[in-house]
Amino acid sequence: MPGNPPAPLNDAPLLGDWVAVDAGITFYTGRVELGQGNLTALAQMAADELGVAPEAIALVPARTDRTPNEGYTVGSMSVSQGGQALRWAASALRHLILRAAAQALSPRPELAELDIVEGAVLRDGAATGLTAAGLAGRVDLSAQIADHARLRRPEERRARDLPRIDLKERLTAAPFVHDMERPGMLFGAPVHPPHMDAALMSLDLDALARRSGVVEVVRDGSFVGVLATSPLAAQRAGEWARAQGDWASDTAEVGDPVGAIARSEAPAETVFETGSFNRNDGDWHEVEVSRPYLFHASIGPAAAVALWEGDAVTVWSQAQGVFPLRKAIAMALRKPEDQITVIHRPGAGCYGHNGADDAAFDAVLMARAVPGRPVKVVWSRADEFRAAPMGPAMVTRVRALLGPERRIKAMDIVVNSPPHAHRPSAGGTPNLRAAAYLADPVPPAPSKDIPATRGGGADRNAVPGYDVGNVRVRKRLVYDLPYRTSSLRSLGAFTNVLAIESCIDEIAARIGEDPFAFRLRHLEDPRARAVLERLEEETRAARAADMPEATGWGLGFARYKGSSGYCGVLARVELDDQIRVTDAVAVADIGEVVSPDGARNQIEGGIVQSISWTLKEAVQFDGAAVADNSWLDYPILRFSEVPRLRVDLIDRPEEAPLGAGEISQGPTAAALANAVRQAVGVRVTRLPITRDAVIAALSA
Repeated sequence: MPGNPPAPLNDAPLLGDWVAVDAGITFYTGRVELGQGNLTALAQMAADELGVAPEAIALVPARTDRTPNEGYTVGSMSVSQGGQALRWAASALRHLILRAAAQALSPRPELAELDIVEGAVLRDGAATGLTAAGLAGRVDLSAQIADHARLRRPEERRARDLPRIDLKERLTAAPFVHDMERPGMLFGAPVHPPHMDAALMSLDLDALARRSGVVEVVRDGSFVGVLATSPLAAQRAGEWARAQGDWASDTAEVGDPVGAIARSEAPAETVFETGSFNRNDGDWHEVEVSRPYLFHASIGPAAAVALWEGDAVTVWSQAQGVFPLRKAIAMALRKPEDQITVIHRPGAGCYGHNGADDAAFDAVLMARAVPGRPVKVVWSRADEFRAAPMGPAMVTRVRALLGPERRIKAMDIVVNSPPHAHRPSAGGTPNLRAAAYLADPVPPAPSKDIPATRGGGADRNAVPGYDVGNVRVRKRLVYDLPYRTSSLRSLGAFTNVLAIESCIDEIAARIGEDPFAFRLRHLEDPRARAVLERLEEETRAARAADMPEATGWGLGFARYKGSSGYCGVLARVELDDQIRVTDAVAVADIGEVVSPDGARNQIEGGIVQSISWTLKEAVQFDGAAVADNSWLDYPILRFSEVPRLRVDLIDRPEEAPLGAGEISQGPTAAALANAVRQAVGVRVTRLPITRDAVIAALSA
């Protein structure tokens, strides 16, 4: 036996849950493609384990009417869990195919004599005339995977860069949900209230129905949707309705949301504690950092298509979790889940809970009014900014005790944050925006955030990865702000790594010690040390070169969630009229590297997005409502601002894959903050780190 089965096999233990055999071999996965290339890696894992070329199999992503329920495609777990489940299924299929081959061959061989290579069944390396495809139909798909899986040895697998299996269609066809066409299709535009607590007092629905191209106006409580014959007609009618509608709300003004979070007196929960903190044998150093609310800021807005036929509804959505979305729709409509089918269809990529699920529910509500006709909803940019969940603002304070021997002896960390987990159907409520203001509403329950056993939410990566004998971590969840928050890439890890690494770097600077050396003195984990040592060696010459004034290098390091991939980032910044990142070098250990190019793409993407968050992004509010309407209001990193990037991978084929998608967010933010500190001599602790923020810090 190859050890404990991956978690997805607990609920889908049968071979037929993951495999179908008809004209060819099809694998099913509960994961979805969000633009990160994970389906290519999953297909490669299944094909390599089976012993066939990747193009010899089909891979079907999540849909509630066929694939296993793997929840959400989140947390850098597509390869480490979803891929491992497919690997086990492919191994069991190979074993059963070889059994069928042994029965067909004469004299009958031992199973150890047989293997599948490039789809052919070989006996002691010689062709038998049998193929995997030809024998797969003889396999009993009701077999338990765990009873038959015999995984290949690590040396039998090979890391390689395959062409993206989805790329050609993305470039030459119309695979996105935004592109879907169906006979009789109508186009819907939601008229979102300014915020979830705003009630619609008045809107001339008759005048709205007379707008050009409008076919139907749907109102349910404070939800209004416009159905039209063209996307443009729907968009214009929706904009008119938003301008004409009158909403009332008694939500109080907030002022400075980040300040309110910092000042919160909500109860603090101790999530980790070891050792003692009542110590005075050294000097305490403190750093407090904050980030503002952040948008997902996908270039393409959320979209969905829905079709009612009798009591049943089918939804095509770009959601990260089709099964949780189905459950959420069922809750909101008080409808049996078996009458709802949700099929994943690609859209703009996203890490976290964006507006995709809400757009899907908007489409369902509008399509219910025109049974038999498909309805496509594509949000506007204003919809995307004003209605989608945001990544919460955070304030993290780190206190570290430096002993006389110049080692950190204790760390005390406090995280203040709204919850990071309000995904559809979590906590027993739909958590769909429109569900909260229907005539028969289903408002969201307060989120309990994500427990530490699942990687944590606000407190993700708040436990430092360094060898510090006395550590206490407390989390204060702030519920009394009116803004809708949920999961955004890396959750609390972005801010917490920034805070811890800022404190580490501040101490190293004060005692005049090299930032690499200081960190290495506090690390015993050989894999963590190997990442930093490789990064130090690879960048030594660049760091030793003369630097112009107001230029600096900065270092950031963390192991994501304390259990996933290791990542160190070194970044170089130049401060002039603006802050510019010129170079970023990363070294990562993600265990077994299945797809080197895919892993590098993930880490590079995380670096670029983290640069944008750290230097540019901040949501602006008008009371309880989002004030941003367009990219002019919410700048993100431009292509011309992307630095020179290099990612080195430490491949460990004998180790389990750890995931790469979110490991570079926190280390990059820390590297930038530390580089700015080196460049100008002061630390900016409130993001984003803009030119004005640097000037304010210098003037303080």
